[in-house]
Order: sequence, then C-alpha cells, then structure tokens
Amino acid sequence: MKLPRRHAQLLPTDLLARARTLFPHIAQGKIYLNHAATAPLSVRVLDAMTAHFQERSRGSIDSYWTDLPKKEECRAFVQRLIHAESPDRIAFTANTSDAINIVASGMPWKSGDRVLLNDMEFPANVYPYLHLRRLGVEIDHLRCASGKITPALIEAALTPRTRIVALSAVQFLTGYRADLYTIGELCRRRGVFFVVDGIQAVGAIHVDVQAMQIDALAAGCQKWQMAPHGTGFLYLTEELQSHLQQQYLGWLAVHEPWDFFNFNQPLAASARRYEGGTVNFPGIMGMHAALATLLEFGMDKIESHVLALTQILTDELQKIDGVELFSPASLHERAGIVTIKLPPQVNGNAVLQKISARNITISLRDGKLRYSPHFYNSPEEALAAVEVTRESL
Repeated sequence: MKLPRRHAQLLPTDLLARARTLFPHIAQGKIYLNHAATAPLSVRVLDAMTAHFQERSRGSIDSYWTDLPKKEECRAFVQRLIHAESPDRIAFTANTSDAINIVASGMPWKSGDRVLLNDMEFPANVYPYLHLRRLGVEIDHLRCASGKITPALIEAALTPRTRIVALSAVQFLTGYRADLYTIGELCRRRGVFFVVDGIQAVGAIHVDVQAMQIDALAAGCQKWQMAPHGTGFLYLTEELQSHLQQQYLGWLAVHEPWDFFNFNQPLAASARRYEGGTVNFPGIMGMHAALATLLEFGMDKIESHVLALTQILTDELQKIDGVELFSPASLHERAGIVTIKLPPQVNGNAVLQKISARNITISLRDGKLRYSPHFYNSPEEALAAVEVTRESL
C-alpha cells in the first residue's frame, strides 16, 4: 500500500499566534514540551469545565439532559478525528487501560490462543493481555532490536493461533511511528484482530481507522488531545464487537435504558453498551472543547507543524557533544516524540532538574530525555530547549 505523503511545515505565523493565545502558561515564560506525558489545558477547556461546574452549583443543578447533546457532539468529534465510520462505533472510557481491557477481557479466548506484543510497549498496552494468561492465553513478545516494529517482523511472528496483534501507533519512549496501513492490511488478510493503543498518536498525527484497517483503537485524551485526565475512548468495528462477550453491564448499556423495569431487553447496538453508567460529564465538557480546537486548526496542519518541530529538535539535539539520537531520524517513522541518550557518565535526573529550573518542561524516561512539542509550540521554543539542554550538560 502506498503511504500518504507527509510534510514538515510550520503553521503560518498568524495561525500559530492564534494558537498560542489559548495557553496561559506561555505568558508566564514557560516552555512546555511534554505532551507525551500530559498536556496543559487551554483556556477553552477551562472555560467549558468552569461553565459546567457553575451550572451544577448555582444554575439548574440537574444539567444531565442539557449536557447530553454536548456528549453526543463530542462523540462525533472523536469520529471525525479518527475517521471512524460512525459515532456509534465510539465508547467513552476513563483512560487507555479501560478501553483495552474491554477488548482483552471480552474476547472468547481458548487455551492456547495467542496475543502478539513487542518489547517496546508502555505497560497500559501490556498488563491487560498478561492478565489473560490465567485463561491459558499465550503472550508472544516480539523483540525489536532495531527499535522498529515493522510489518515484516509482525508477519514472521504470527501463528495460526494468534488472535490479536496489540501495538502502539507511536511508541512512548522511542517515538517510533508504526506503519499502521500495512500492518492493518496484513492482520485483516490473516484474520487477526488489530488492536491499537493510540494515545501517543491521536491529536498529534493523522489517524484513519478505516484506511488503516484497525479493529479497535484505545486512547486516553490527556496527552495529545489536550483534554482533562479521566477522559478517553474506545473505537471498535461492528465485526469485533460481535465477537466480544461483555464482562460487565451498567444501566445505560441496554437498548432503552429509560425503560427501567424491562430487564429482558437487548444491549445497545452501538458501542455505547460499554459505557455502562453515567460518564464523567465535567471531563467530557473539557474534552469537547479540546477536540473542537484540534478540529478547528485541522489535523493535517497540526501534524505538519509537529513534524517540523520534531525535525528541528532532531537536527539540533544531535549537534550536542556526547548526545545520541534514540528516536527515528526519518520523517515517516516519527510523530511528536524526540528522545536522546545522554553520555554514560551524565546523571539524567540532574540534567532534567537544571532544564526544569529554566522553566522548560520535558521528561526523563529510562535515563533518556524526551521532548514532545505540540501545535502551539514555536520553533523558537524548540531551539531554546536545545540550547538549555546543551548548557545543562
């Protein structure tokens, strides 16, 4: 399959300036390059949540029915963001782990069935599958010595008993961006469900679950989607949903929840069945504002800007003596994360403290420095972070 062309181009000056007005921390002199951990809340998110709390405190108080349209509009925002076939394929969850567990616990497993993982995954995409070993499910860990999870490696590791290929769209430490198009095509051809952890991708880069033939996509929204903690979603196809045996039910999971005493009714046909009960409405209000902002600026422009910033970081960080690039150099294998290895004699915690003291926020992961800019960050901020890193070393 021919991959879409990817561009690294900064936002136009006026558009970038407009984006920067949404984040008050900039006026405080802070440079925040840590969106792979958690994102700052924009003034729009803060205003939306504040308005909700005000209504619940001194307004109508019972705002459930007036909040429902916003909830469903937010569901449609998710559908647009990931190019799902319908909002009905989206369920709100509390985080990535919750979403993955719906799939992992719901599959009709038989002893000897297998799940294919790899040795680079974040724990949220590992523990739900390790927990299946009690059912006799075998977990295969694909070794990725090169730091890349390629379609060829996955194809070679598939067995006749592989039921799920579980993969992060973007790896949290290396920042490696998987070829989801080719892997999805491979899994569909082999009759294997393709379950993707999208938390490091959705909101930073273009994701098209239909073109990528993804069966399930799980993502918390507190990182690149810039929504509050405790918000997330699960996308899944009707085909995968038809195989899942739901492990828990809430009153909103049924076809007509307001028919209170009809306990013999079927489950909702949509993915709403996995929400169970009342959702995190304050979080959903913030999520609504966050996703509306991403859609307003446009994911093509956002991805292009993020790639341009990571190109600056990739090029300039490698010029620091003793530093080694840990992330992919190729534009097509990179998203919003740039990670570097420090010289062996350097104390990473000490370096991070010096950088933090200069009002620059990045992460230290596994002894490595990780930078993750978003669409409102400027090239000047990226260059300042590089210079402060050089001085701190």
